[in-house]
Amino acid sequence: MIQHGPLQGINVLVTRPEHQCAFLAESIRKLGGNPVIFPVLEISEIKDQKPLLEIIQRLDTFDLAIFVSPNAVEKTIPLIRSHHGTLDPLPVHMKIAAVGKGTAHALKKYGIEEVITPENRFDSEALLEQSALQRVTGKHVVIFRGNGGRPLLGDTLIQRGALLEYAECYQRSKPDNDPSWLISNWSQNKINAVVITSSEGLQNLFDIIGLHGQQLLKITPVFTAHERIASKARKAGLETVVQTSGSGDQGILQGIQDFFCGYNKKLLFF
Repeated sequence: MIQHGPLQGINVLVTRPEHQCAFLAESIRKLGGNPVIFPVLEISEIKDQKPLLEIIQRLDTFDLAIFVSPNAVEKTIPLIRSHHGTLDPLPVHMKIAAVGKGTAHALKKYGIEEVITPENRFDSEALLEQSALQRVTGKHVVIFRGNGGRPLLGDTLIQRGALLEYAECYQRSKPDNDPSWLISNWSQNKINAVVITSSEGLQNLFDIIGLHGQQLLKITPVFTAHERIASKARKAGLETVVQTSGSGDQGILQGIQDFFCGYNKKLLFF
């Protein structure tokens, strides 16, 4: 049983969607910290699946499929399998791309190994730098995503001559959370760090916690793996924004450890 760890005494606010926070929360516990779960983004089924199913029915007409998130994978691949009745759901000729490693890993769970993914930064800008997305004139491209989302990826591909369609496969929304218990603990210095994993999540957190909470957020270290989110956080007036060097949850965990190294008199690294 671990008695101490590098995050001993550190309370970390985890804002990931509820169904996606287990690994990060458990890892914080293993490092001696205390994860405080407060989802600021809710993922649900789309109300009308007909447009998505229509695209799935003619999937073999596309040259490239792009998945923007693990949610896009989890909401789409089972439907594709169900429709095509095979464990190998995607057309052999079709190239597959993913915005980040988490999305590529989600595809790998379904046996989809050959995925175009950026090596360093994990955002639309980095994906657009890949050669396969630069030569798309006349190519039929589908982007699997949630409702709305950033237009940069699709707009750029259209400018490059792609014949683009969006397939919205899940709904993102702001949860109706009562922040009173969180603000009470925060006011007593019981929130030492905040993890933000999306720009939309940052905006939702601002909206949910109100003016008092926003003032507390501004003086609390915020950790993110994405340059765009870090920039938005700084523009919002947050005083300490740490953009971690590694990607995904592992990068965030390492960034929190590095930041709080020396916070405790005794540290046990493992």
